[in-house]
Amino acid sequence: MGFGPPPGSPFSGPGAAQTSAAAGLPFAGMPHELAARAKRILEGEPDHDASVAAVTYSPLVEDPRRFTLGRFLAPSRWGLVLAFALVLVETAALQAGPLLTKIGIDHGVTARRPSVLVTVGVAYAVSIVANVAASSVRVAYTGRLGEALTYRLRLRVFAHLQRLGLDYYTDEKQGRLLTRMTSDIDALTQLFTDGLVNMAVQGLTLVLVGVVLVVIDPLLALVTLVAVVPAMTALTLWFRAASDRTYTTVRDRIADVLADLSENLSGMRVVSALGRRRENLVQHTNLVGEHRDANVAASKVGAIYGPASEAVGVAGQVLLLAIGGKMVLDGRLTVGTLFAFLLYLTSFFAPIQQLVQLYNTYQQGRAAVAKLADLLATPSSTPQRADARPLPAIEGRIELRGVTFGYTAGRAVLHEIDIDVQPGEVVAVVGPTGAGKSTVAKLVTRFYDPWEGSVRIDGTDLRDVTLASLRSQLGVVPQEPYLFGGTLGTNVSFGRPDATPAAIDEAVDAVGLRPLVDRLADGLDTPVHERGVSLSAGERQLLALARAFLARPRVLVLDEATSNLDLQSEQLVEAALDRLLEGRTAIIIAHRLATARRADRIIVVDGGRVVESGPHDELIRREGRYAAMFAAWVRNAAGDAHPAGPPDATGTDSAG
Repeated sequence: MGFGPPPGSPFSGPGAAQTSAAAGLPFAGMPHELAARAKRILEGEPDHDASVAAVTYSPLVEDPRRFTLGRFLAPSRWGLVLAFALVLVETAALQAGPLLTKIGIDHGVTARRPSVLVTVGVAYAVSIVANVAASSVRVAYTGRLGEALTYRLRLRVFAHLQRLGLDYYTDEKQGRLLTRMTSDIDALTQLFTDGLVNMAVQGLTLVLVGVVLVVIDPLLALVTLVAVVPAMTALTLWFRAASDRTYTTVRDRIADVLADLSENLSGMRVVSALGRRRENLVQHTNLVGEHRDANVAASKVGAIYGPASEAVGVAGQVLLLAIGGKMVLDGRLTVGTLFAFLLYLTSFFAPIQQLVQLYNTYQQGRAAVAKLADLLATPSSTPQRADARPLPAIEGRIELRGVTFGYTAGRAVLHEIDIDVQPGEVVAVVGPTGAGKSTVAKLVTRFYDPWEGSVRIDGTDLRDVTLASLRSQLGVVPQEPYLFGGTLGTNVSFGRPDATPAAIDEAVDAVGLRPLVDRLADGLDTPVHERGVSLSAGERQLLALARAFLARPRVLVLDEATSNLDLQSEQLVEAALDRLLEGRTAIIIAHRLATARRADRIIVVDGGRVVESGPHDELIRREGRYAAMFAAWVRNAAGDAHPAGPPDATGTDSAG
């Protein structure tokens, strides 16, 4: 069902949808009838110029000290001083009312002096205006200050996420990381904008009113201190302990909910294909139920404290009214003083209740601080040393010397591996699943550091050079190339965003991506759906190769770049590889022997060790492990039982 003119009408034309369909792709563009409207809307949207923010990134840890609320607020301490000054003016103006009421009753009403009432009325109006003005300025100012703090914190957390090693993302769920960047930072923002400032308002009110109560009448103040404050203190301490437990649980449960949601959204195709909707709904229902139960428990704590504290406050007012009334009858207290004392008493209990309610916000913020502190304290598994030096332009010699490595402590994947790749040499690494092929690629790109031994380029240990200088000279094409939101052109130039249109076109032509670009109405400006789902596997792989070609790397690492392709797509990608590999050192993690045999040398890895190494023809003559794989491929490729494609490097059909 569409919203455009019907096909064949005088207003219809070959839009982006028809062009994409002709190319064999799902529609990835925008209907032409909506383009003009969308353009007008976008022109009205405010832009944020990243250059103004002077954003910088360092692979080193910015602040080795543990993240705390105090350190978070420290850069804005003078802004906080101004905010609390505004709070002081606001509180003083607000609490002038009962004192003015006392003066008006005792010196105006009782003494029958209208001039005093007029003066008190004017002073009352001035205090109200001062309170409103100070409150308005304080809210606006703290709002801007809070957003500035949040902005800085979001950038700090995001930069740290960029700094962490790949093992962290393997162990940690994506949804939990999203929680750190969303609900946790939002809770911290609310703590500052609503919690801390209001706590300051209520705290100053409590102190100011307490002092005034003692000044007005020490005896009534003593009764308040002895009869009411202990009960309120006991309730407050109980509430604090109970809310500590409940709000920590709430933060953990919302993280579980978001992690499960993120996992289901990412794997929706698998969920649909395997009919897991009902089971996943049951699982998510349980997680949401646990989150609901945690929130209900927190609400019960507040439901007990709120009415109980109000009851204590009312009982205190009744007690003080009785005692104060007797003092008025005895002539020891004026009516205005009693009236002001009762008004101030209400103002004395209200801050206590507000402070405890604000403690909920504080608990959420404190829990968020703890979660963010744990994240920011997580070290990178591939840290850049403070004295790391830039890696000079490399020739391309790669050495793995005595390398032992594993992803889990005590379980090594590679055992004392030695590999030497000469400049300009193309080496294929083959072996059965789990042999450690891809691990070699991850060590060469320094996604991980070896437990023992070293990985060197041109004789330099990768741990001694800056990450930027290393990665800028390496090109990586993974098995599943990741495409980002944007256009085909922005994805091609992802590793080199300053590339000229001519350079992008050259990369497109070099890898054979031009036929696809020419078929699309918007060419390189065609939007790419999330993760490139609007492109075939072969087209995504060609785009990844164009990205690598444009980056002009000295060393290229291909991690099973053709393992998921059909024969026709594989042929296109293989032709692109021939152009891309020309003159470059390359390590090819090969799943298919058709790719491996094109290399200058083949290394066979099995059980985490190098078992064979040599050119294709030499390995065939040896009649060893590789020869057995190749013989299995020849037998299967010659028959009709495996039409899906040649076998993989284990000697079995890759489609199986």
